[in-house]
Amino acid sequence: MTSLLVVEDEKHLADGLRFNLEAEGYRVEVVETGEQALERLLGGGTDPDVVVLDVMLPGRDGFEVVAALREAGRYIPVLILTARGHSEDVVRGFAAGADDYLAKPFELTVLTARIEALLRRGRWRHGEEAEPADRVVFAGREIDFQGQEIRREGRVFPLTLMEANLLRFLVQRRGQPVSRREILQQVWELHEDTDTRAIDNFIVRLRRHLEEDPAHPRHLLTVRGVGYRFVADPK
Repeated sequence: MTSLLVVEDEKHLADGLRFNLEAEGYRVEVVETGEQALERLLGGGTDPDVVVLDVMLPGRDGFEVVAALREAGRYIPVLILTARGHSEDVVRGFAAGADDYLAKPFELTVLTARIEALLRRGRWRHGEEAEPADRVVFAGREIDFQGQEIRREGRVFPLTLMEANLLRFLVQRRGQPVSRREILQQVWELHEDTDTRAIDNFIVRLRRHLEEDPAHPRHLLTVRGVGYRFVADPK
């Protein structure tokens, strides 16, 4: 049975999520704080298949929780729930390492669809289902978009869903300058006035995985005053 960890401090919301998700056939565990979530997730027990994580928590908030997971090298799929559906909060969640987000209030059918999408990617990653052909090979590197991995020099670098989506967007437009604003709108579906500098943090992380010398990139290039450009085979 698919297991979910729900991190929600408001009891009536946590109880409602547990009741409805269990009715959908999931096994649901609930904790109330960010500290409890990290103790559960980093404590060496069996991982849940997906974490449903509220942002507004007492103590360590949802952003801090997902950032701590990624810093520990844990790539459990994380869906953040936020009552503040502002673009800045969404970008902050993605920058911390979240895989998806949902603004409150939301429909149960939408939540379960998002959970199933994350589960499907997890099954592809672990070889439990046939994986669609969605790979790019260049210059001794392999990007596996469905498995959310970069392979280089015998090493495997996990990606969050948003990192994989950003890299896919750049690869599909290889050789073309892509603006930060276009990335926000087309990759993250954010159309409000949002600080585009958050994109730069994603590029820094991707360069660490792709480039031999991230300080002097050859594949993820900066286009001054515009954004970025992907080059597969630099001359």
